[in-house]
Amino acid sequence: MLITNTKRIFKSALTNFWRNRLVSLSSILVMTITLLVFGALIFSNATLDSALKQIKEKVDINVYFITTAEETDILSLKTSLENLSEVESVEYVSREDALKNFREKHSDDQLTLQALDELEDNPLGAILNIQAKEANQYESIAKFLEGEYALSNEEIIIIDKVNYYQNKIVIDRLSKIINSTEKLGFIITLVLVIMSIIITFNTIRLAIYISREEISVMRLVGASNKYVRGPFVVEGAFYGLISGTITLIVFFIITYYFESFTQSMFGINLFDYYLTNFMSIFLTISLSGIFLGVVSSYLAVRKYLKV
Repeated sequence: MLITNTKRIFKSALTNFWRNRLVSLSSILVMTITLLVFGALIFSNATLDSALKQIKEKVDINVYFITTAEETDILSLKTSLENLSEVESVEYVSREDALKNFREKHSDDQLTLQALDELEDNPLGAILNIQAKEANQYESIAKFLEGEYALSNEEIIIIDKVNYYQNKIVIDRLSKIINSTEKLGFIITLVLVIMSIIITFNTIRLAIYISREEISVMRLVGASNKYVRGPFVVEGAFYGLISGTITLIVFFIITYYFESFTQSMFGINLFDYYLTNFMSIFLTISLSGIFLGVVSSYLAVRKYLKV
């Protein structure tokens, strides 16, 4: 009996879907737009994360050591910094590498290089380049460096300079930009999702409104609420599944076409991102479409089932 009723519900859903194909096409179109909004939010969030990550990577603080600082003391401090929860990475630049980098940076300044060659010893000390996990964590790292860990085993100060305070204005502004961007992104996402759901619900409700007389007849002949509601819920699932498939195809084309642009502008190849995360994107888009279609149909048809 259950199998028979299920077959009838699916057959009735397909019949309604084809008989009201113009309305079905409109519903699919609106739901596709809704799912495109969902998908756009997924890709825009990935793009935003990549762009913010690039910005964060360009901001760091540098610890400059005195020329007499022992390498073992510097490496010990490096290990202590790496153990901090706020620190993402610490790069050690030896005195020799610092001098090499300085020469490369001033390769066109022959006067500076000549003055450097006249010195008997390397005037540059070792450097630690520190990147925090979040831009607002650099201050706590700077305070850590001002403490006892900035001393060598003989209690001699080995740090010559920490450039945090020179970069503080830039870091603080970056923190505000990142926080504001994340909050604004969340608000825009929430508004777009709510608007899309409302539009989808109203479109499907209009499609079911056309079948209100058919629902009344089914009620008069004694059909149960589940049996009356079944075809419309299945039809809503069809809308979602077809819309999800169309959405995935559209994003495949868009991400393929703009892969080089997004790579150069935001540091992320959206086509590779699409392929790498295809299963999660597929499930998100498809299940969102089916959920929207089923829930909207369920709520819309409930009005006509009230006695």
